[in-house]
Amino acid sequence: MADTAVQSGVQNGPPPLKTLADSMASIKVSEPAADRPVPPTKAPGLVRRMSFTGRPIDIVRNALSQMRNECCSLFGKCLERGKSTPHIMPHQLMDELNAIGEATGNPDICFTPFGNLLRIAVEAVVLAPSIAMALRPKAGSWIYLRFNVDELTVDEINAGQYLAFKEHLVEGYGSEIDSNPYKVLEIDLGPFNRNFPRMTMAQSIGQGVTFLNRHLSSSMFQGGPNGMSEGKLQLFEFLRTMCYKGRALMLNPNKVISIQQLQQALLRADRYLDDFDDEMTWDDVSARLLELGFEKGWGKNVETIREQFKLLLDIMQAPDADSLERFLGRLPLVMNVVIMSPHGYFGQSNVLGLPDTGGQVVYILDQVRALESEMRRRLDDSGLSDINPCVMVVTRLIPQAMGTTCNERIERIHGTEHAYILRVPFRDESGRVLKKWVSRFDLWPYVERYTLDVQREILAELGQKPDLIIGNYSDGNLVASLLAHRMFVTQCNIAHAIEKTKYQDADIKWREMDETYHFSCQFTADLIAMNHADFIITSTYQEIAGNETLVGQYESMKAFTMPELYRVVEGIDVYDPKFNIVSPGADQDIYYPYDQTDRRLTSLHPELKDLVYGTTEAPLAVGVLKDHSKPLLFTMARLDRVKNLTGLVEW
Repeated sequence: MADTAVQSGVQNGPPPLKTLADSMASIKVSEPAADRPVPPTKAPGLVRRMSFTGRPIDIVRNALSQMRNECCSLFGKCLERGKSTPHIMPHQLMDELNAIGEATGNPDICFTPFGNLLRIAVEAVVLAPSIAMALRPKAGSWIYLRFNVDELTVDEINAGQYLAFKEHLVEGYGSEIDSNPYKVLEIDLGPFNRNFPRMTMAQSIGQGVTFLNRHLSSSMFQGGPNGMSEGKLQLFEFLRTMCYKGRALMLNPNKVISIQQLQQALLRADRYLDDFDDEMTWDDVSARLLELGFEKGWGKNVETIREQFKLLLDIMQAPDADSLERFLGRLPLVMNVVIMSPHGYFGQSNVLGLPDTGGQVVYILDQVRALESEMRRRLDDSGLSDINPCVMVVTRLIPQAMGTTCNERIERIHGTEHAYILRVPFRDESGRVLKKWVSRFDLWPYVERYTLDVQREILAELGQKPDLIIGNYSDGNLVASLLAHRMFVTQCNIAHAIEKTKYQDADIKWREMDETYHFSCQFTADLIAMNHADFIITSTYQEIAGNETLVGQYESMKAFTMPELYRVVEGIDVYDPKFNIVSPGADQDIYYPYDQTDRRLTSLHPELKDLVYGTTEAPLAVGVLKDHSKPLLFTMARLDRVKNLTGLVEW
């Protein structure tokens, strides 16, 4: 319940992918003319990706029967390619099919149901005489097929069987597992969420709050003991337990002990408030409301108090999702927030550009200012202006701080009233403080001890448990998970980036990269954190579920294998309502309409021009751009392949 209310302000993300029903348009295949082949009526890039009907396994079997020569040629080329590169990408499959179409005078082969089916392939693994293929008909939905090229047959297999087949890419490991399949640790997290409501449509991904509010409101219509639904009982008990530092909020649990009593009290209070002006405050009407069992938190004046009373009455009598969302969104639930961001040099000045320090620091500081302002506004609207919201960013204390403030234990965040940076050092096994910076890829041995130290420091600073813990990136999310579990606090995750999608074959080839990146720890931390979190915030739909051709960052954690470590057959479900899209927005003090010329820093223009285009008199510039007519591209990122700077230039 608390999780739902906290997320009540979640906005819709970008337009989602087309639904399966909308995108299943049939393709008419032209017959080639006698003298020359007729070009396809549609360009490949314009053909809908899901242009087939029926079960994929039936489409393939039909193709093996009716297009036997073409299939033999395709699979033969795949086997030949697999001798050097057993891991085949989807564009390579389509290239081979195109080549077969041109060679046979049938270019429309790419637009047959079988050709369209290959368009949804994510990868293929070749292990002669077999080929296994992973298909993705829609976001979060996967199908696995295994072909026997010698017999020209196909079978549908499950995720575990496909991953076991893929593990043969690691030399010597596949045969070892074949002889002893029980040697593998296979992880299936699906059963743990079996009874939790799930979305079913791709366009609903990332709209978890809306879905849960609808689900909860519908459950309130369902009967229960004495005709009372479980949903109403849960909401009632939740309101009775709300408090702040031992002070009851909303309802006095000693006076209001049943839903029937609450409904009567709401009706009496509503009639009582009719005699007061909307502008009158809680203090003006509190005497009678306290007698009825109400406490502070309903609103700052009679108008807002009455609105909340009526909303709750409507929910009790005829619940609907919109009323429930408005009511929960106004509850005073969050007063103290802890934000975890351990890695890098987290500070307010002189830190950008240092190792592991960039956009995440800027993002968090901007969000802290906005979050504190929003928390203050909501508490004021609830009539709790005497409570000061607190936001605390917890990061690592670095004694050798490279000229920054990262060696200071506590630092107030500029532009806020009660937001701070709290720094806690890493310690080794003997308890000694680590003095130097540690890469985000190398900090895993210190995380568990760090969590215990952070818990002690948080309780010392706040004097109580926080209401919400927000993790950032893999390390922050793991610490947030451990803290939330130990302190029984609501947890939110923000990934920023999931490294698994940045490095090709980072799972199957993890041993080759582990000495540098320690993906064995990081992927495990991601898996634990995203399943433990109560809700996950993403900036875009694509971050969760990708698009028609690319797998989403979170979706990539659904099924994968790390040979000699473990095999995940069900890691995360992108249809889980814990996913919510909240675009980060922009700081309006920095970004504003171009016509507001009076806000521009015109006095700095000459200096900025020298820095951008370079002159011999500007020693900070690197090089000189002679042609000022060419467009400029600006990006802030390290020169790393995963940042795809060449893609930006090409675009």
